Amino acid sequence: MRFSRLGVLVLLTITVLVGANCSYYNRVLARKNLVDGSKAYKDRKFKEAEELFRAAIARDPNGEYLEGQTAQVFLARTLHSEYIGNRSDTAKAEEAISEYQKALAMNPGDQSSYKAIASLYENLQRSDDWLKWVTARANNNDIAPEQRAEALTSLAAKKNTCANDITDTDKTKKTITKDGKPAFQFVKPEKPEEFEELKKCVEEGRQLIERAVALEPDQVKNAKSLDVKALSDADLKKAQDLLKVFESARSYRASLLVQAMRTAEMDGRNEDRDRLKTESDAARDKFLEISDVVKKIQAEIEERVAAAAAETKKPEEQKQ
Repeated sequence: MRFSRLGVLVLLTITVLVGANCSYYNRVLARKNLVDGSKAYKDRKFKEAEELFRAAIARDPNGEYLEGQTAQVFLARTLHSEYIGNRSDTAKAEEAISEYQKALAMNPGDQSSYKAIASLYENLQRSDDWLKWVTARANNNDIAPEQRAEALTSLAAKKNTCANDITDTDKTKKTITKDGKPAFQFVKPEKPEEFEELKKCVEEGRQLIERAVALEPDQVKNAKSLDVKALSDADLKKAQDLLKVFESARSYRASLLVQAMRTAEMDGRNEDRDRLKTESDAARDKFLEISDVVKKIQAEIEERVAAAAAETKKPEEQKQ
């Protein structure tokens, strides 16, 4: 079969144009893969969703565009969902971790992927890996301060649990009567090594949580003056997400001061106990201060949702 000169010219022109717009066509096809994959995921057809997300990634393997980055996250979530459906399939969990890590390489600020990996490590009971993972996040100066604070708070929370497991037992927490009222008295655990473990957990936990609280931006420090009514929907959600991070940090700061107070009482250091009691009460007030703002934000969000639903309902009622 022979080609005419015009046919060859047209063919060459098309080839050049397609080559120049290759990335555009790849993005269009990747978007279709994403849409079809999302529907398959919603219908719980995970294998089909997996294939479609992999196809989208193949069109943008380095995540240069939003389509490739999104497909990478969706693939990881699909594998994660498959593992949740069958927790004996730990290989699927390992694969999900690997894909989440690829998503984070494309977008280091992807907090949902970071949390998903931490959750998977806990589900797999890989405590050492969880600790390394969260510690690396806490020490990463290239991410947002609130993301570091969240990781530091997670680490401090583990130390708080460690301390509470020792102080909140029948052998260490005795009920007494003080000034005619029931109260608790804290005594050392029977084993000296447990008391040493308690002191270590409290000290390390306090160091971690102080680092987290130190990352509070002015928006958090001045949260009491926040006018939630004046914020747009997007800014309202952003403020809520930010404040929740430091609400948790302040909560654990108060809790760890309580653990330090208990430790001081066990050790017979009553002056330290009283000082730490005052500090823990003040820390609790700071926690409640930010918690109240978070509640106001949530109430405002719910009020706006209800108002929008009522507006949508009006035309339907008018039709009737």
